[in-house]
Amino acid sequence: MRACRREPVPHTPVWFMRQAGRSLPEYRKVREGTTMLDSCMRPDLVTEITLQPVRRHNVDAAIYFSDIVVPLKAIGIDLDIKPGVGPVVERPIRSRADLAQLRDLTPQDVSYVTEAIGMLTGELGATPLIGFAGAPFTLASYLVEGGPSRNHEHTKALMYGDPQLWADLLDRLSDITAAFLKVQIEAGASAVQLFDSWVGALSPADYRRSVMPASRKVFEAVSGYGVPRIHFGVGTGELLGLLGEAGADVVGVDWRVPLDEAARRVGPGKALQGNLDPAVLFSTQDAVEAKTDEVLAAADGLEGHVFNLGHGVLPTTDPDALTRLVEYVHTRTAR
Repeated sequence: MRACRREPVPHTPVWFMRQAGRSLPEYRKVREGTTMLDSCMRPDLVTEITLQPVRRHNVDAAIYFSDIVVPLKAIGIDLDIKPGVGPVVERPIRSRADLAQLRDLTPQDVSYVTEAIGMLTGELGATPLIGFAGAPFTLASYLVEGGPSRNHEHTKALMYGDPQLWADLLDRLSDITAAFLKVQIEAGASAVQLFDSWVGALSPADYRRSVMPASRKVFEAVSGYGVPRIHFGVGTGELLGLLGEAGADVVGVDWRVPLDEAARRVGPGKALQGNLDPAVLFSTQDAVEAKTDEVLAAADGLEGHVFNLGHGVLPTTDPDALTRLVEYVHTRTAR
C-alpha cells in the first residue's frame, strides 16, 4: 500500500498476477470437479484459493480469486469458461438491440463476493487484498467477438463502423465494472486493479478517442474510497502514458518496456508495477536473479515500485521458483 502511494518502504513489495491459480498443485486439488465459474461463486473456495499463494510464497498482497467475466455472468449473460479456450459468449453483442443483455449490476448479484472478502480480510490480517475487474474494452471484446480473439476484427469493426453504439456499449460496461469494484472495496479490498488485457491491440489515437472515457469513468467512480487504483494491460508500451492519464495511481508495465523508460512515458505522480518476463522463471536461478536485478536497477529512483511479473504466472511454472523470487526481491531491496 505504501509503494502504491509512493511512500518509503522497508523493501520492494511483491505479488504476482495469477498467483492464485493454475501453477499451484494445492489449487488444482481444491478445484477438482468444480468449474471455474462455480469456483468463483463459492466463498469457501475463493477464500482458500486466494490465501494459498500468500501462505506458500510470502507475497506482500493477496489478489481476490475471480475472473473478469464474473460480473457479466452475474447479470445474466449466457457465457461459460471453456477449458483450453476461455470465456465463450452464447449470443455476442453486435447490434443496438443486443445491448438489452446488459443490465445494471447490484450488490445482491454478487453477494458471494461480499461474503468471501469478509472471510478473507479476517484471515489476511495486515496483508492487503487487491480486488479486480476487467476493463470496459476487454469485456466489450469478449462480448462482441463471442470469445477470445487474436485480431479483434468484430470489435474493431463495431468501434470504427458504429462509434455511437460502441460508446454506449463501453459506457454501460463502465457502470457494471465500477459497481463490481465498489462491492469489493466496500467489503474490505485495500486496492483494486483494472485489467485491460486486450487493449494493446489499439493505437494511442483509438485508445484516447474510443476507450479512455470509459476507463476514466471507472476510476473516477471509485476515487472517493481512497484506495490505490492499478491499471494493467498487455502489449501497452505505446499506451502507458494514457493508461495513467485514465486515472490510475499505479501503472502496470509488461516485460517489453524497461521500467525507467516506462516512467518516462507515464510521467511523474504515478507508481509503477512490474515487470519480469514470466518465462524467465523457467530458466536457472542465476538467470532469474540476473533478470530480476535488471528490473530492480531500472526501477531505481522510481517514485513507487511494486515488483510483479510482466503478465500472469504461466500454468507450468514451478511454484518454488516463485517462492525463491519473492525471497530474493525482499532480501535484495531491504532498506
